[in-house]
This record gives sequence, structure tokens and C-alpha cells, in this order.
Amino acid sequence: MRAVRWAFFIVLAVIALPYVLTPLYLFGQPVSTPMLWRWVTGQPVDRRYMPLDAIAPALPLSVMAAEDGRFCSHFGVDLHELRDAIQDADDITEARGGSTITQQVAKNLFLWGGRSFLRKALELPLALWIDLVLPKRRIMEIYLNIAEWGPNGQFGAEAGARYAFGKSARTLGAHQAALMAAILPNPVTRSARRPGPGVRRLAGIYLRRAHRIGGAADCLALHRRR
Repeated sequence: MRAVRWAFFIVLAVIALPYVLTPLYLFGQPVSTPMLWRWVTGQPVDRRYMPLDAIAPALPLSVMAAEDGRFCSHFGVDLHELRDAIQDADDITEARGGSTITQQVAKNLFLWGGRSFLRKALELPLALWIDLVLPKRRIMEIYLNIAEWGPNGQFGAEAGARYAFGKSARTLGAHQAALMAAILPNPVTRSARRPGPGVRRLAGIYLRRAHRIGGAADCLALHRRR
């Protein structure tokens, strides 16, 4: 009986830990579980943290266009997109899309990859908590710095931009930003460095969407960028 109680408390502590850590991520340079896994297994990691103000505004706009068009208006979970994704799938483990940027931050900071009901069940309330505790600008900044943007451990916008275009994320143009957004979430099979027809087509779509989103992205206050 004592062993059962100890197991219960351990599981409870593991579940509660992300909720305790989230307020600490108002500051600092968080790392993702994929980054930690690569370090533990001796694989290279290239990540140079960049504050949102230092990243070309075209990139967060393109990422919103590609991943989460209602980022500024939902509370961490887009119920409309989630419902559509579930309805389009045979079961919850096959659902594609529907994950907001905040959900991806929750997954990348605290959970694991793949599709499963358990991970989704942990991810949804955690995304709501992250959205409650962290400002939208901070959530976007964290996402842009933990997303995987290259096939050899390039994490974050700066490493991704240098790998793809040999330039800083500070100086990305709108088309280059759209190409980077088009390779998410799989920079191993998709390349912004050598984009194929599919990536170029997606980039064109995201470029047009980003132009429309630009006027509605007040939560990011991109006009404050120096």
C-alpha cells in the first residue's frame, strides 16, 4: 500500500512540475526536450537565442500564417481547429493539425513527440496554463527559439536562418520567412535551403496569409521592434 502511495505522489509531482516551471519561463532561455535528448545522446545542437524584438517581423507572421492563424485571439487551445482535426481523423491518435503554437510550446518544453491520447490529454490543459501565465509575445519568442529548423540539430530561428540562407534571423525577408515556416514541423524531409515544389507552394500560401495577418497581430506588438 505504501508503494502505491509513493507511486501516486511521484506521478502527481511529474504532472505538476511543468505547471510550477512555467512562471519561471517569463525569463531566461528555455530549452526543449528534443534539444535535451540530443545533448544526452551526444548529438549536435545549434541554438542561438534571439529575443523577439531582434527577429525580423516577417518570421512570426509567417509562422502564425502556417501554424496558428488565431494565435492572438485564442486562450492556448483553438477549439474550432481542434474539433475539425479530430473529425477529419479516424481516431485521436491520427489527428493532424489543430495544435496551436502554445500547444507546441507545451509539447516541446515538457512532453514528447508522436501522436497519442495521453500526450494530448496532458498537452491541452498545460497549453491553457501557459497562455494564462505567459504573454503572447513571450510564447512566440520561446517557440521561435525552440522550434527545430534544420536536419542536423538546428534549433531556433537564428540557427535555422543561418543554415538555410547564411544570414541572421534579424535580416530575413518575407519570402525567406515564408520558406522557413513552410518546412515546419519537419525540417528533415523539407528544406528551406533547397526548397522543392511543395515547400515553394506552401511558402507562397503563407506569404499571402502573413500579409493579411499583419494587421491583426497586435498581441505581438511587432511595431515596437527597434
